Amino acid sequence: MPDIAVIFGSPSPEHDVSVLTGLQAAHELQRAGRGVQALYWSKSAEWFAVDASLEAEAFVDGVPKGAQPWRLVGGAGGGFEAVGGRLTRQRGADLEVAVVCCHGGPGEDGTLQGALDGAGVRYTGPSVAAAALGMDKLAFGGLMVAAGLPTLPRVALTAHTDHVAFEGPYIVKPRFGGSSIGIEVVEDLATARALLPNVHLRGGAVLEPFRADLYDVQVALRRWPETQVSAIERPLRSSSRAGAKVGEILGYTDKYVGGEGMASAPRQLPAELPSVLADGVRRVAGRIAELALVRGVARLDFLTDGHELVVNEINTVPGSLARYLWIDPALPFARLLEDMIAEAAAVPTARYSAAGADGLVLRGAASIAAKLA
Repeated sequence: MPDIAVIFGSPSPEHDVSVLTGLQAAHELQRAGRGVQALYWSKSAEWFAVDASLEAEAFVDGVPKGAQPWRLVGGAGGGFEAVGGRLTRQRGADLEVAVVCCHGGPGEDGTLQGALDGAGVRYTGPSVAAAALGMDKLAFGGLMVAAGLPTLPRVALTAHTDHVAFEGPYIVKPRFGGSSIGIEVVEDLATARALLPNVHLRGGAVLEPFRADLYDVQVALRRWPETQVSAIERPLRSSSRAGAKVGEILGYTDKYVGGEGMASAPRQLPAELPSVLADGVRRVAGRIAELALVRGVARLDFLTDGHELVVNEINTVPGSLARYLWIDPALPFARLLEDMIAEAAAVPTARYSAAGADGLVLRGAASIAAKLA
């Protein structure tokens, strides 16, 4: 049976969490008897083949000892290649599918997905389009509005924004980012604009009203082998976090700093919600699974006060691949991974075709120089 590649790391602020997710997946696949090739994408965007049985501490200082340089080769017959060695083609006998465990940045915004498509590599998780949509908070919010689903108003924040249609206080978020990195609560527009030079906001920022009465609830989604919604969780702030206030946003530390990424974050699971609200979460989540082109496993984040429900955002490659949420229906991590691999093998993300490019337009064109005159 061909090996499974597990891709993790990447030049992203969420690099370290991605390492945890990747190692969890690699270790689980090994326990299930699968051959695994772990591929570490470093902070400097270099590729390395590493021992799939390594632990997290091996990556504290970057590339672990014994790592072998690899590269990704595009084009027909492309794939991952050991530098100075032979090509290990995805379509050949060595690698079957790549399990993508990259969070944030180029691993989750469509960049990696486009490169894998161009190399003919089959992979788990979102397609280019779904990854780009999920990473763009403004676009995803617009999709929710267009679909008539409940969400908070959200607008682009620029240096020229001097009026919005909702009152403060406001939440300022990176337009392209996740995991509460770079998110701030401010009282007025002037303070919001002053945050724009922040490194996490330079690619774009969004503004939405801060509602202290709302708290987070989340579910995992998948559409293979059928559309399913996991148990509902309510993430909790760490009790050890000094100065935590009621209504304060869920931070990066709350989510990930616990030893196992999202799998060790404090939570109420299943969340204690009124049955009407829980039914609403499942119903809306099932619809968004199709609207957002969910592939692999995704996590959908809502906000609620226990009565009102609004869609917040989607995470297309969630921490720990949201394995901890599948308690009802019960879904072992090994089964979740095998289903993701089966989907990747059966449903390619890209089908390129040059049909229609028959040279007719080129034959009928005058000289380029004449067209530029």
